[in-house]
Amino acid sequence: MAISAVCRAVALEKPIMRTIRNLFVAVTVLCGIVATAVFAGSTTTSESVQPNRTRVSVLLELFTSEGCSSCPPADRLLESLDRQSPADADVIVLSEHVDYWNYLGWSDPYSSAFFSGRQRKYADRLGATVYTPQLVVDGHIQTLGSDRLEVTEAISRSAQMPKLPMSVRATRSAAGGSIRVEANSGGKDADLYIAIATDHARSQVTRGENGGHFLSHVAVARAIVRVGKWDGTGLAGRDVSIMAKQYPAAFGGVTPGDIRVVAILQDPQSGRILGVAQTRL
Repeated sequence: MAISAVCRAVALEKPIMRTIRNLFVAVTVLCGIVATAVFAGSTTTSESVQPNRTRVSVLLELFTSEGCSSCPPADRLLESLDRQSPADADVIVLSEHVDYWNYLGWSDPYSSAFFSGRQRKYADRLGATVYTPQLVVDGHIQTLGSDRLEVTEAISRSAQMPKLPMSVRATRSAAGGSIRVEANSGGKDADLYIAIATDHARSQVTRGENGGHFLSHVAVARAIVRVGKWDGTGLAGRDVSIMAKQYPAAFGGVTPGDIRVVAILQDPQSGRILGVAQTRL
């Protein structure tokens, strides 16, 4: 009798223990799901409240020439960066055509001794040689203009450095245009430059290293004018008048909106770009 009772108790105990064990497993799994959901929700919230990083404007100056057979790939890269900036920057581009290739049989119609001189100043400041295609990023990094990896790395490096808040507006008139530049001087003793550039340009090259090729360019600089010093503290503004007769190459036959106006604040000693903004005229 006693043995029979014990056997019945053991038989009853097995399903009870299984039930308790299953309940424990279920509770453990449920706790894991809740914990996972809590941590996942916490991560999402942390990422969603991260402030958006302000994209910094970065100036790219490509020193190029239609007489240089190595330059067309750099011209195409500049066009591609103009269409789509890297994720961490707002790229502003200028094609500055130098004149020291003209002796090889093709006189670049967009070339100027001024741009050759500007390139030499950069080379002196950066301890670099003068060559084409040479790209200067924000006045303080130089790289081969056709090397996409080097160029994008230079842009990313420069985008980490904040600039002075700056804006530019332009109004076109029969005589040319009026430009309004506003910026926070931040106590910087900068030079203010205005660059006037043709939106796009094309050439059928008939002689020289690129003879027989059809070349296209973006933001072709026709003039870079030093307006003067940018003095004062806090928000400051300056009005600049641009006369079409002074820059016939930029204004001649160009429809409204196809002229780019780039305002540049540049350190006169180091050449570093302290602020840059662009608009269309």
